[in-house]
Amino acid sequence: QVQLVESGGGLVQPGGSLGLSCAASGSLFSFSAMNWYRQAPGKQRELVAGITSSGKSNYVESVKGRFTISGDHVKNTVFLQMNSLKPEDTAIYYCNAKFMYSANDYWGQGTQVTVSS
Repeated sequence: QVQLVESGGGLVQPGGSLGLSCAASGSLFSFSAMNWYRQAPGKQRELVAGITSSGKSNYVESVKGRFTISGDHVKNTVFLQMNSLKPEDTAIYYCNAKFMYSANDYWGQGTQVTVSS
């Protein structure tokens, strides 16, 4: 059974930094893509950043230049470095993974990120 475990959320002041980690276990295969989504109260879940097994990354416009995603497709881990955080980055952040030879989508339980003074 595949499980995604996230860590690293918390409370930070505007302009501060946080790092989010996600580790996948239970898959026989490497990930084909790992992503971070977020959902703020009253808003739809949005894709924040993603990375493929070949290392190609993508970001939502609002975080470009501030967030960096990195991943290890052998260890099936992904890390999101978030710098220059803004109050509008406040949300629950979810790790999402797709694995090679599988059509399934997997989600972590979510971790809260709060940016406030």
